[in-house]
Amino acid sequence: MHSLSGSYATSNAKKYLQQLCKHFGHKIDVSYDENQGTAKFIFGPAFFSADDQMLSVKFELDQAASVDAAKHVIDSHLKKFAFRESFENMEWQSDHS
Repeated sequence: MHSLSGSYATSNAKKYLQQLCKHFGHKIDVSYDENQGTAKFIFGPAFFSADDQMLSVKFELDQAASVDAAKHVIDSHLKKFAFRESFENMEWQSDHS
């Protein structure tokens, strides 16, 4: 398994968590509330969390080759949702387990 974690410091974290989960829920299995969510992507599940200052996501990827796709799916959608904040990308960290 390959673990990938991303974070984005923003006061709108809870809003973005809900927007992401609602959006992904049109195509994949998603569950969420105000502070956390889970999305079952084809390359592995993503676990979202949000508080008043930070949006975080952690992927459990089936293979390391999926890292770029996982980053892209989150970053590209957040660029649309967080455009007022000039969002570019999350701060990402990955490791093998």
